[in-house]
Formats: sequence, C-alpha cells, structure tokens
Amino acid sequence: MRILAIDTALGALSAAILDKAATEPLAIERILMQRGHAEALVPLIERVAARTEGGLASLDRIAVTVGPGSFTGIRVGIAAARALGLALDIPVVGVSTLAALAAPLVLSMGNEVIAAALDARHGQIYVQAFGPGGRTLLSPRLSPVREAARALGAGPFRFTGSGAPMMAIEAWSMGLAAEVAGELIAPDIAVIARLGLFAEPASAPPSPLYLKMPDAKPQDNGRIMRSPG
Repeated sequence: MRILAIDTALGALSAAILDKAATEPLAIERILMQRGHAEALVPLIERVAARTEGGLASLDRIAVTVGPGSFTGIRVGIAAARALGLALDIPVVGVSTLAALAAPLVLSMGNEVIAAALDARHGQIYVQAFGPGGRTLLSPRLSPVREAARALGAGPFRFTGSGAPMMAIEAWSMGLAAEVAGELIAPDIAVIARLGLFAEPASAPPSPLYLKMPDAKPQDNGRIMRSPG
C-alpha cells in the first residue's frame, strides 16, 4: 500500500509519500511556515509526486492532519486531501496532530506519562495524554494549562508539542519530574503517513478536529440591516 500524507495544521507545510513495505518515505518535503499554506500546498504535493515512481496515480490512500491547530490550515489540508481522493478514487483518512506528536514517544515509553500539548493561547492548551502501553489517559481536549497538568497525575512526564514548555513548567512548580521531548513545531510527516496506513477509513474520517470556536467572530452589532425582497 502506498500513501500520501499531508500536514498543514500547525507551523509547517509537509507532504510525504510512503510505501508500507519501506522504512523511509519515497519522497518527502517540509517547509516551516505559519501562513500561506493554501498557495504552497499544491505545488509541494506536485514536487513530492514527481520524485515518486508512478506519481499520484500510484497512491492507494491519502492521510491528512485534521487538528487541532490552525483553522485555516486545517481547512486547506482537508480540502486538498478530499479533492485528491475524489480525483484518484482512493480513501482519505484523518490523523490527529496530538496523536501524531505523541506517537514517537509512546513507542519508546517506559512508565512515564506522554502528553502532546499545543499552545491554544490565552493560557489554554490542546492536550492528549497516554499512559503505559499507549492507553489513553486524557482524551483530546481544550483546557487551561494548570488544570491539564493536574489532571495527568503524579508523573513522571514527557511533553511534546508547542505547549510542552508550559506544561513542563507547571509540573515543575508542583515538584514533579518532567521533560520536554519530541517535536515543538509540527508532527513528523512520516509518522502521520504511518498512522494513516493503519487507520480505518470508517473510524478516521477527514473531518476537522477544532476543539474550540475560532477567535474571529462575526460582528453582529455592526451588521447592516437589509430590506426584504
């Protein structure tokens, strides 16, 4: 099975094509960027496909990050993945950014708690945590930093993601053992591809996982009333 993985949810624009039988991606590209995903995504996918024998026609599946993360970035990635899936008549699966960030640490974990945390601003984070054996301790949620840290128990902890430093500081303030590990900007696109290979399309749809409403809201008070007809 051959998969194209796309990530536009956080601070990078990434794509990779991975064959299930291979240990490394057949082609991969990552650009650090906060904005401009919509303009850069299709050319990036074209470059990655051009470096793969058979190109897009050789794909069996597409995986895309569904959030949490940037509202605009998530929409751009999902729209592109769905369009490609329709054009190629192949399934598209969604992969959580939190799960993708945590996965490399979960694979090498001992008795510590692994938590993926993303800075959601205003003292809040998106967080998901895993215990021994990879079992979920904390399902994906939006939470104040202090509340999230206290919900994780006594540790020890390994944190990953842009919210990792805040979580570690909170743990240290409680006298608990914690370290910042893993990616702080965006998940490894190869990990997203691997998770996508094993995801079930029926239970992992390419649907946004926002966890909160957008910061920008319509200004109802300034709306101009229109006459009917």
